[in-house]
Amino acid sequence: MRWLQRSITLSLVSGLSACSLTPPLIQPEAPVPAVFPMAAPTALATPAADIGWRTLFPDPLLQRLIGLALANNRDLRLATLTVEATRAQYRIQRTAQAPGIEAGVGATRQRAASIEPGKPTRTAEITQQLGASVGLSAVEIDLFGRARSLSDSAFARYLASDEGRLAAHIALVGAVADAYLAERLALAQHLLVTRTLEDWQRSLEVTRLLRQAQQSSGLEVAQAEGQVATAEADLAERARALAQAKNALRLLVGTDLPDALPQGLPLDHQPVLTALPAGLPSDLLTRRPDIRQAEQLLVATNADIGAARAAFFPRISLTASLGLASPALGGLFDSQSRVWSFSPQITQPLFQVGRLRAELRLAEVRQSGAVADYERTVQTAFREVADGLAAQQTYGRQVAAQARAVDSAERRAQLSLLRYRAGVEGRLELLDAQRQLYAAQQRLLDLRREAFGSTVALYRALGGGVLEHTNTVTPSGP
Repeated sequence: MRWLQRSITLSLVSGLSACSLTPPLIQPEAPVPAVFPMAAPTALATPAADIGWRTLFPDPLLQRLIGLALANNRDLRLATLTVEATRAQYRIQRTAQAPGIEAGVGATRQRAASIEPGKPTRTAEITQQLGASVGLSAVEIDLFGRARSLSDSAFARYLASDEGRLAAHIALVGAVADAYLAERLALAQHLLVTRTLEDWQRSLEVTRLLRQAQQSSGLEVAQAEGQVATAEADLAERARALAQAKNALRLLVGTDLPDALPQGLPLDHQPVLTALPAGLPSDLLTRRPDIRQAEQLLVATNADIGAARAAFFPRISLTASLGLASPALGGLFDSQSRVWSFSPQITQPLFQVGRLRAELRLAEVRQSGAVADYERTVQTAFREVADGLAAQQTYGRQVAAQARAVDSAERRAQLSLLRYRAGVEGRLELLDAQRQLYAAQQRLLDLRREAFGSTVALYRALGGGVLEHTNTVTPSGP
């Protein structure tokens, strides 16, 4: 048994002291400017990635929906299962470096017939064999770091899958917020069209009464009827958009919406933070899970090169066993029943028809592809943050200007109605004023939705959405 222990120790020491043929990992420089364009200082000292989604989205209904989605969404569940599968693969690869010891007990009993020369009769003999053994399965002595490189690659891929899960978490939080804002927009537009249709239907009734009293023409009645028909068509469109928005939200949540949900806030009263600190582009390298995922895949492909290089060198494996064998159970544990075997093996590739060189070239190409993917991921992240900052700097002014346009359109519509009733101007001018007000109100709702959506996109681009809670931050909105 001592020689078996020494063999195991030798294989472990050899594996630990193995040289590595993995090339040094050179981290690519981020191909982006040192600062973000249009980045303005904010009153928030907390980085966006450290702001919990409950702080960014104070709406109680939205908070409830995000919580349900994190618990039931199938895409996030698949990402979590991918992490578990990748971790199991890493454990399999890591245990391949350690020797396996197996114990076995067996018995064999057989009857064999034989014919002796010169004798016409056969003789039969019954034999039995009892045995017990403990053995060291074939273990590779990793002199050139092949197994270690494969293990490092599997570990990096496990870390990459975990970063992918975090990226899926962030994407889900942002997607639920976007879908909820789309549902709030559809609901607000539906209410606006409903109110407008009611006003225009009352106006049509008045116009018809005036026509019966011969105080208006048939042209004015036709104009009012066309206006009502347009609003009815818009109402059907908004009802469809509202139903589809609810369906999209239900799909993201991953389950039927419970009946006992908190009351949601209207779109124009959403207390969403709209001024998020951007920090520096270098912060994205540590804040964004998708960038960290691309970095770990770069580490994995770099380790694959080391494994491909080590395949050119000899591979040493060791198999050993120690046991007892006897034809009778009573003599199984006698000193004369001891058996053992020791089988070291060295394998040197001689002729592989270019297979090993092709595998090395493939590993090098994949490593170059991982570098390009890493750089592309960084550039995409920079672009997303830059777009979010541009939106952060402009949407506030645009929403304020559109709100003034709505006020102006409301005053014009009111004055046009008074002038129409006084007979100063015709029905056509009133219709134009009402349509302008209707369009201005719809545009204001769209801008509010776009402004909040850009905040969600910037929050996601800065790596926010992983944390649930953070310090209290004063919300502000357009």
